[in-house]
Amino acid sequence: MAWNEGYVSDIEYTNGFYSDLSPHHLNFSCILNGIEPVPLDQPYTYFELGFGRGQTLNVLAAANANGRFYGNDFNPAHVAGARALAAKAQLGNLTLLENSFEELAQGRVADLPQFDFITLHGIYTWVNRENRQHIVDFIARYLKPGGIVSLSYNAMPGWSSALPLQRLLLEFAASFPGRSDMQMQAGIAYVQQLQNLQAGYIADNPALAPRLNALINSDPHYSVHEYLNQDWEPLYHADVMRDVARAKLDFAGSADLPLAFPELYMNADQQATIDLLPDAARRETMKDYFLNTSFRKDVLVRGARRMGAVRQAECYADVHLAMLVPRAKMTFTFQTKAGVVTGNEQVYGAVCDALANGPHSLAELAALPSLPGQSVQSLAEVAAMLVTGGQVVMYFPSQAHADSGDAAARRLNQTVGAQLRYGDDYRILCSPLTGSGIDTEFIDRLLFSLLTQEREQPDLATLQAQAATAMARCGRRLLKDGAACADEAAHQQLLNAAIEEFMRDTLPVLQQLRVL
Repeated sequence: MAWNEGYVSDIEYTNGFYSDLSPHHLNFSCILNGIEPVPLDQPYTYFELGFGRGQTLNVLAAANANGRFYGNDFNPAHVAGARALAAKAQLGNLTLLENSFEELAQGRVADLPQFDFITLHGIYTWVNRENRQHIVDFIARYLKPGGIVSLSYNAMPGWSSALPLQRLLLEFAASFPGRSDMQMQAGIAYVQQLQNLQAGYIADNPALAPRLNALINSDPHYSVHEYLNQDWEPLYHADVMRDVARAKLDFAGSADLPLAFPELYMNADQQATIDLLPDAARRETMKDYFLNTSFRKDVLVRGARRMGAVRQAECYADVHLAMLVPRAKMTFTFQTKAGVVTGNEQVYGAVCDALANGPHSLAELAALPSLPGQSVQSLAEVAAMLVTGGQVVMYFPSQAHADSGDAAARRLNQTVGAQLRYGDDYRILCSPLTGSGIDTEFIDRLLFSLLTQEREQPDLATLQAQAATAMARCGRRLLKDGAACADEAAHQQLLNAAIEEFMRDTLPVLQQLRVL
């Protein structure tokens, strides 16, 4: 067997950031489900299995000075790129390993500590059964009692309609050896030919249409890793829980925060049908049948300690919220896995009005005159929905090492800004306030980079000139009517408008988040 063991390794994975892997988000998920979190106001340890390009791990290390972060990936290109980013940002609390799951599970990497958090995104259903066993063995060896695991994976029954599609793409690729992204592009063209010829599998399977459209429009680097691994196998939640039982893991809840509130997605009759099953793992699996779940974000705990209402309220009180978008752009209708949820305009509006003036804890929000009768418990649901909608970020404050944390985040952000000359791979800016990263547009990162290079904020005319020069140096153009704007005068007008919007809307948000 080759070193990659059937896993795609000839092209790199997409350079994504997954905020639900942050210690803050995982703690909040536990609290929502009545499980004791890991204290973040004292030193803790964190390991990401299969970190891919390593952007998530670099950002989390830069944003959380209390944590010691580790991760592995056996793709040397991934490790080299992640290490280069960490070295430029001088992240002394980050260790990046080029080791297999087997080597880790067998304790063949010296000086690894016990971990408070172990995370992996998608990997579990992309590797073979032997490697899944190594993953569980690693968790059994290294996770602390009370430690949290984030285990996300392709799930059944949501993938059932697309199983033949994955097999078709895999078999097609095997028939035409070559670089995997070229195989994927040719495979997609072949599937489209079948679609045009009214192949029965496609024509008689309307549920496949959204996935086909997503596949056609996806980044080949993503679709290759999603579809072309030889041991790709979506799993039922009940089977995953049987796998992890030997690591003594309990199911705490989902990193998909609205799922902590069953009344948002289950009616009484559906819930009663689920409750007929005596086993917790089977009940959770049955929810997937109602929701047709295709991707799960399970949060697991080694020795879950259940909280009473008083202790849970104490934990809620310490949850802090900060806005990610200007107040004028906040909306209270949310698309979730279970459908559309619309929040109470008065309650959500009062919360967002307060956050427009600065970050607040749930305890502070509950005490506002504009939110009479609201408790930290009821506001926790509001927080979960706003976080899910990408309008708010939640965090637990820590004063320890605040200066060094800001310095590390600043170095990483400057490194990300410097990468613009080479391309647009790094979209995330690091927020030391929230212990997480903020997804940004190219123009926002470019303007951020220009502002951080100056001792004093330049006047508007100077910034406009600097931005035009920087755009030309990067070979980038803003879009007009969906195409790159070629006319210089029109492009400068677009750029000036983008700068005004950044100064009015984005800059205050970045300042609140301590990004600037």
